[in-house]
Amino acid sequence: MLSVLSAIFGPHHAVSIYAFLRTWGLGLAAGVGMIAIVSTLFLLGGDGEHEHHSFMTVPVLSATAINGDLRNGVIASVRLPDGTAASITSTEAPVSQTVGTSACIEKRIYVDSGEPRYRFKLPKFCDAS
Repeated sequence: MLSVLSAIFGPHHAVSIYAFLRTWGLGLAAGVGMIAIVSTLFLLGGDGEHEHHSFMTVPVLSATAINGDLRNGVIASVRLPDGTAASITSTEAPVSQTVGTSACIEKRIYVDSGEPRYRFKLPKFCDAS
């Protein structure tokens, strides 16, 4: 490696570069690798852009508090207006504590796929619509 570096940078600079790479090269390569991995995840990991469709009040079929406490969140099965059932999870305490026999949900439509997604919202959003 030293002979290749001396051919490119000259003998005096090659020794300095070689010493730097021997001491810091592995850490530098690991840092560059981590930056590449994280940036790839940010570019490929997005859900895509979505648009708000509507707020609706739906009946709750079953609800389970996460870790036995609604302040930790809730996992609930709800009956959608089209008759299908969906499981929705919320970890926001104020929203989770409002889930009872009925719940307010927001329907969002993803722009690229047209796929609907649902999430719990505070009842004030359903009351206003």
